[in-house]
Amino acid sequence: MVLAEADEAVDYKKLYEDAMGKIAELAGTNAALATKCAEQDAVIAKLEKSVFAKQSESRPLSDYAFEIITILQYKVKSLATQLGDFKSGKKYLDMDAALKTQHDAYERDISKLKRELSAAHRQVVDVREKWGQTFKDVSKEHAKELVKKERELKQMENRALSAERKLGETKGKLLAKTREVYAVQTQFEELQGKLLKLTAQLNRNHENSSLPSSKNRKPKKIVNLREKSGKKPGGQIGHKHHPRRQQAPTEIIAIPVPEEFMNPDRYVPTGNIVTKQLVDIQLSLIVREYSTLEFRDKLTGTRVTAEFPHGLVDDVTYGGSVKALALLLGNHCNVSAEKVSDIIGEMTGGALRLSTGFINKLPKEFSMKTEGEQKKAFADALGASAMNVDCTTSNVNGKQNNVLICATPGTVMFFAREHKGHSCILDTPVELYQGTLIHDHDITFYKYGTKHQECLQHVLRYLKDSIQNEGHLTWNVSMQRLIREMIRFRKHLDPEDGRNPDKIDPGRVKELEAKYDRILEKARAEYEYEPASKYYKDGFNLSLRMAKYRTAHLLFLHDIRVDWTNNLAERHARVFKRKQHQAMVFRSFEGFAVVCNTLGVLATMRIQGKNLYAGAAEIFNRPIRKKVKPAA
Repeated sequence: MVLAEADEAVDYKKLYEDAMGKIAELAGTNAALATKCAEQDAVIAKLEKSVFAKQSESRPLSDYAFEIITILQYKVKSLATQLGDFKSGKKYLDMDAALKTQHDAYERDISKLKRELSAAHRQVVDVREKWGQTFKDVSKEHAKELVKKERELKQMENRALSAERKLGETKGKLLAKTREVYAVQTQFEELQGKLLKLTAQLNRNHENSSLPSSKNRKPKKIVNLREKSGKKPGGQIGHKHHPRRQQAPTEIIAIPVPEEFMNPDRYVPTGNIVTKQLVDIQLSLIVREYSTLEFRDKLTGTRVTAEFPHGLVDDVTYGGSVKALALLLGNHCNVSAEKVSDIIGEMTGGALRLSTGFINKLPKEFSMKTEGEQKKAFADALGASAMNVDCTTSNVNGKQNNVLICATPGTVMFFAREHKGHSCILDTPVELYQGTLIHDHDITFYKYGTKHQECLQHVLRYLKDSIQNEGHLTWNVSMQRLIREMIRFRKHLDPEDGRNPDKIDPGRVKELEAKYDRILEKARAEYEYEPASKYYKDGFNLSLRMAKYRTAHLLFLHDIRVDWTNNLAERHARVFKRKQHQAMVFRSFEGFAVVCNTLGVLATMRIQGKNLYAGAAEIFNRPIRKKVKPAA
């Protein structure tokens, strides 16, 4: 407030200065008026001369000119009056009085302004003194506040340092905890991967892997999906009757006609004879005893007799039918040697008891006598357009050995081998084969044959395993549907056509192959977005394999002779597995090999529709050809 009043005093001083300037201006105005008066006197004189000249001309004037002259006369009179006032000094006195009055007013204003200025100066000094005191008081208070703030700042700095130390310690602890959490998460992911791997292994069965159904840990209950019709079991009305085949009778028993049917008034013979057979089986011993006189040679002392039929060396020799029955029970029906002996003994009323040693030697004799059949099967396999091959394991004296199965529509061969790989292929039809091999993606087989077809049944199992363990992916479901669609397409082709599928319906084959490529591209994109776990890469590896061996997965769409599964070889592999399960372990590799040869000959005979019992008996009745040693 005081400072505002001081500003007003400064304004009064400015007003005083303005008043003095106006007085100077009035003095200048007076000089200008004097000059103007002189000019007006000259104008008046000029006008008077002009009026006088006009009057002297004695010319008549117009109304307009008269009005102008009249106006000019009035102006001249007024100017003459003002000039008279100036000449007499009256005007100067009036102006001086007005100037003095105005000057006195300005003097009064100036005095008043000076007084106000003095009062404002005193007030400013007082205000300045008060402001100085106030400033000192404020400075003291500010100094106290600064000391207080510095003390607080020091405390805050100490607290900040303490907080930084605690923050550093907390960061260290947090880093340790973060590392611990990271280690736990890593361990958790490892355990999740291991759990996925173990779960996949536990869930493996014959439906999603190459395991046989006999190896299932939890046998699946077979659900009957057929709906109940409400009809009684057995033959239905309107269906074709399938009677049992009648046999040639060994005995005919005529049933006498009842006496009531002999009444001609009621019963008339139709001429038909109704027969019903009772078929039974009986195992009887046929013992042929050969005898001859014995002689002694006087020269040498040796005993001689007539020559007995071939094969009769021991006092008792078992014929081919006995050997065939024992062989089939032990190697076709997988019955143990002890039970084979018991069964034959029971069937003969205890008269015939075969030793287990004799039964166990039968495969060796059968293998030796069927070398011709084995060589023919070898040659027939080489001439087949497609060959199914598979490999399975065996236990020989506690060590793992292998069995190679070569199967065609007309022949089957089992080869005993100690190792897998190329050594397993040596001396088998696969080594020399020049056709199409159908197998379960054994890389070794790709070195042989000219073309290859992967078993799609195995691929469907692997896809099911991928679906169960990689449920977030979609390619495996799409590929499973596509392969089933391909198989349905191939099944519905006319087998009598003879042309290849790509010739019968080339557009459909191209469409299926295009879908195959698109699904594999989808698999690549899905595994790039979310890589496969290191503990379960079966699905990822399957997608890579199907892309790399694309031709081997789609060959059956281009060759009608090629099957899409390897079931032909796998079914015979299960035959050996059942024998292995019954035998548990083979004592020697030689025994293992002769069993393989025996199973191959029996399987070939069965495929060709031969009678196993009669065929085996005929083989056992053959003489053993002695091998002639080459001359030295």
